Amino acid sequence: MTGEAGIAHADVHELLSKLLSFDTTSRESNLALIQFVRDYLQGLGVESELIFNEEGSKANLYARFGPAGDGGVMLSGHTDVVPVDGQNWTFPAFELTEHDQRYYGRGSTDMKGFIACVLAAVPMFLNKELRMPVYLAFSYDEEVGCLGVRSLIDHLKASPEKPALCIIGEPTSMKPVYGHKGKVALRCKVHGKACHSAYAPEGVNAIEYAAQLIGKLSSLAEPLSKQLDERFDPPYSTVQTGVIKGGAALNIVPEFCQFDMEMRYLPGVDAAATFNTLADYAKGTLEPKMQAVAPEASIQFESISAYPPLLTDQQSEFAQWLGQWAESQSYQTVAFGTEGGLFDEAGVATMVCGPGSMDQGHKPDEYVEIDQLKHCCRMLENLCSWLDTSDGL
Repeated sequence: MTGEAGIAHADVHELLSKLLSFDTTSRESNLALIQFVRDYLQGLGVESELIFNEEGSKANLYARFGPAGDGGVMLSGHTDVVPVDGQNWTFPAFELTEHDQRYYGRGSTDMKGFIACVLAAVPMFLNKELRMPVYLAFSYDEEVGCLGVRSLIDHLKASPEKPALCIIGEPTSMKPVYGHKGKVALRCKVHGKACHSAYAPEGVNAIEYAAQLIGKLSSLAEPLSKQLDERFDPPYSTVQTGVIKGGAALNIVPEFCQFDMEMRYLPGVDAAATFNTLADYAKGTLEPKMQAVAPEASIQFESISAYPPLLTDQQSEFAQWLGQWAESQSYQTVAFGTEGGLFDEAGVATMVCGPGSMDQGHKPDEYVEIDQLKHCCRMLENLCSWLDTSDGL
């Protein structure tokens, strides 16, 4: 089931080398990479739309080619990568190094390898008489909470023609993924009252009240652990506190403390209910005690990021097609999140399948195996054959 005109691996190598050379760590601009992709597509006769952030420092890219009309398949990936700070790299982080049948470099597996395969496949798609359009959607700021893709999705919703299916090329070892958990991340700020620690009862210890909130959050994990879905690992929703900051000196009752928490929740679980219970405890139980000593004391919650879960029917036609394209019937879920739930909420049936493994993602000496890229190219070739009108489908 492979397209007659395949994808040249030399093209994948060249494109990946170029993509890795751009430092698109989330704190940096991705415009150089996006402009390279736009120019590459333009050279093939494919026009792109860029959707910028408010500062104009980052952009999503959205492109479409093939016949007019609704439907078709979208190939999606994020262009940003996680930092290399504090990591001990053997190979240069922002250039391609080939070693032992692997390509090393930050983003090689998460997820510029997939983008390179997709870009190398564009000439093949353009050489065919497609019965449905193909869309490309490349986003920014996925690694910091799936933030950038939201404006791309708004653009997609407002477009007269929309894709029906989406493949997100996050690293899954080329196994079709139909689901992942959602995530909510919050920051809690506790404002107390400082005083000398010798007179501690005259102050409001922000750290101690934060500790009570963290303890309450931990207790809320208990009922969540009883709502099981064995398709996921772990098979229940989880909450945890990941960062805490507070205090100035041991002999000062701390005036301020903040901590960051997250919940990774199963499809069908009401994440808001857990955090509403925590907020009610803060407002109804803790704040009155704090304000009895210092009326100005308070507890505030702020949203950091959130994305919904993904759960696509693995018995659907799309899932079966993807299994054929990817040459794998090993359907699974993953522990990490993607932009998939957001596309799904926008009415685009979404699954995840891409080269490499998240076992290598976010680590020093990140790499993608060359065989994985070749497997990804076969998936795209098979997709192209499925879309080709000459195959009589």
